[in-house]
Amino acid sequence: MSVKPLQFTITGNSESPTRLAVSARDFSFLIDEAEAFGGTDSAPNPVEYELASLAGCMNVVIHLVAKEQGVEVRRLHLTATGELDPALLMGLPTDNRAGYAAIELVAEIDSDSSAEQIDKVLRIAEGRCPVSDNLSNVTPVFLRRMRADERSAAVVARA
Repeated sequence: MSVKPLQFTITGNSESPTRLAVSARDFSFLIDEAEAFGGTDSAPNPVEYELASLAGCMNVVIHLVAKEQGVEVRRLHLTATGELDPALLMGLPTDNRAGYAAIELVAEIDSDSSAEQIDKVLRIAEGRCPVSDNLSNVTPVFLRRMRADERSAAVVARA
């Protein structure tokens, strides 16, 4: 069975150096930083949205796979945690990467199914979750420069 690829796009308008107003389809939301990083703490920060994206995607896929496997999920509670070293973000020397060193996602599932059946659902869901895939594998990101008065974007070389 062939499925047509899906394309998703968001747009963002900078309201300050730390605050971005984002539009996705018919939805709007804000991204901001904590006061400790110069923000107003009026919205989650980008890396919190990254964790939320993982949890949101896994919620959908866990329920989808559970249904396919005949596993009833009465309740699902997800907790995503990641730790990152802010040194590179701050322009300080470090051997660590800018992003999360690792992310842990804990799925607390209320079900009458066996631990083995639930583990199987989680294994399958992890492999089918697009956000988990993007976080677990190298996904090229192409940063393009476009001036406000230009019609086309130029690729910025990666460092």
